Amino acid sequence: MCMKISSWPGLPGTRYFLLAALGVLAVAGCGSVSSTGTPSHHAPAAKVSLNVVVTPGPGAKRERWTLRCDPVGGTQPDARAACHELLAAKNPFAAVPRGIMCPMMVSGPQRARVTGTFFGQHVDGRFSRLNGCASVRWSELHDMFGPAGGSRMNGSPVH
Repeated sequence: MCMKISSWPGLPGTRYFLLAALGVLAVAGCGSVSSTGTPSHHAPAAKVSLNVVVTPGPGAKRERWTLRCDPVGGTQPDARAACHELLAAKNPFAAVPRGIMCPMMVSGPQRARVTGTFFGQHVDGRFSRLNGCASVRWSELHDMFGPAGGSRMNGSPVH
């Protein structure tokens, strides 16, 4: 059952105060306005938010950056390419399966550690180019490691 505001008991100014308070709450719920008078928009949370640390070789200075995907951002030198490659990879942070044969090659001394969130899941991945299967994993995510990652390796593990 609805009551008419005019039938509420109390002081005559109460209904005006109530209507004013409801109006303020309605305006406040519509969003905020910056000091310049334009609506302020908050950036949506990225679906991928990573910290990448690459060690180019023994004794070399580590390179660090952030990578955000969907939407693309961060300090990674080519975030757009890195996100494209990362989002196209199948299980990019999965460990190398046991029992598969890997190429017998070392493709470089580079190592990397990637921590953060990947579609809501915490990740703490370690990557290297020190053996065949690890090099294949590195190659699949090459753009994420940036210029310190060295050149791309061709090849794939033998199953």
